[in-house]
Amino acid sequence: MSSSPHQTPAPSSAPRRRIAFIGGGNMASALIGGLLRSGHDAASLAVVEPYAPQRDKLCQDFPGVAVVAQADSRLGEADLVVWAVKPQMFGEAAAPVQASEASLHLSVMAGIRCETISQATGSARVVRAMPNTPALIGQGIAGLFASAAVSAADRQLVEAVLAPTGRSLWVAAEADLDAVTALSGSGPAYFFYMVEAMMAAGVELGLPAEQARELALATCGGAAALGLQSGESPTLLRERVTSKGGTTHAAISSMEAEGVGAAIQRAVKAAQRRAVELGDEFGAAAGGTAAGQS
Repeated sequence: MSSSPHQTPAPSSAPRRRIAFIGGGNMASALIGGLLRSGHDAASLAVVEPYAPQRDKLCQDFPGVAVVAQADSRLGEADLVVWAVKPQMFGEAAAPVQASEASLHLSVMAGIRCETISQATGSARVVRAMPNTPALIGQGIAGLFASAAVSAADRQLVEAVLAPTGRSLWVAAEADLDAVTALSGSGPAYFFYMVEAMMAAGVELGLPAEQARELALATCGGAAALGLQSGESPTLLRERVTSKGGTTHAAISSMEAEGVGAAIQRAVKAAQRRAVELGDEFGAAAGGTAAGQS
């Protein structure tokens, strides 16, 4: 894995390529919105979305973008195909897609591996990305892995497409993406789970619910911003707040006694194992579908 995240090129640097999205949910919408804000031509974007209410929403939100219920010839003409369906739907979504060997394929699906995507699409040029939900407000971070056939120019295109959603970093091994999925892909849910608990404690201590929410979110958001800007270790930042015998020391001691840190590590490892299982389960199913087509 590279040593640190880097900010991707400015959105305005995105080439005006023909881009097709398979799936038009939240992550695809975040990418499409970012491309349009950066000046990308709406007419060069297409989305395959079988769910009619979501198609209507996409048409309303992104005028000029072609939104269709089924894959058509535009997929074969795309410079970049973005796979943004749930991993368990990949086999079904890939079945009607004509092989597009000339296209670069970018997947934001958890678990589905490059080999499976190559078998289903006929293209050896595959990049896998694991973004997270803060991408919806341009504050996300995505781990990226490229297959051997992906060129430097392909990497730049992927970085430019993802740039409006936040930061990105490249990992050296595809298996590392399962760890990225567990840490940052699922991570926002861990954060909100903690915020829920902090809010509940605040309410039990007598604060109005809205005040407890604002205090918890602002505290966590501010702490994250401090950690990113300072460059110092989280351990050092924590120790600076934790005076022996003080209120923070009482809280941290309680968490340590309850094994909170170890429980968090076990939770992240459980998410990583599930990411591996998704690749084994749905990747094999999709590979079988693709093999049956050939």
